[in-house]
Amino acid sequence: MVDQTPMSRVTALRRPEKRHDDEARFLKNWLKNPLRMGAVAPSGPVLARRMASYVDPAGTGPVIELGPGTGAITAALVARGVDPRRLVLVEYSVDFCRLLRERFPTATVIHGDAYTLNRTLSGRLSEPADALVSGLPLMTRPEPIRLKLLNDALALMKPGAPFVQFTYSVTSPIPMKSSAFTAEPSERIWRNIPPARVWVYRTV
Repeated sequence: MVDQTPMSRVTALRRPEKRHDDEARFLKNWLKNPLRMGAVAPSGPVLARRMASYVDPAGTGPVIELGPGTGAITAALVARGVDPRRLVLVEYSVDFCRLLRERFPTATVIHGDAYTLNRTLSGRLSEPADALVSGLPLMTRPEPIRLKLLNDALALMKPGAPFVQFTYSVTSPIPMKSSAFTAEPSERIWRNIPPARVWVYRTV
């Protein structure tokens, strides 16, 4: 059997039957652990493309994704032109890890806890990351944990590299209590259920 190209694999992910399967998987995992999952369905294609738009496909360094789930944002990154071999996917669900390895066989899939990022990624990055994209439900976590995650992530990234996070909230998911980073919000993305906003954080 001929292996799919990255682009044909992305196209397959967009088929209606694939989306329905992913929604069923997502709901099953949400029922097991609703606070860790945060949402009952994968990110919609408009939100996923907006998240991916902040990542430079011409880069050569690692691109970290936290909480990729069924790979909706991952697929958008590949469709944008990011080489799947650059992707480092950190996922807590064993079921989702198995699915991600099937769909993105050249990506690095790590079963681990994104909230202990230094330990989870210890020895896994060959160089500082070009970007980090997060689908984690940060608003379910206390403020100190959210801020620690951002600080730990920025320390693993190149200066000025984007930490890209979406939220359903109207406010920043990271408490704005530090002058060490900047925050840039997108417009409200209404073509997502529920509507969302993307925030991009960078070191000053």
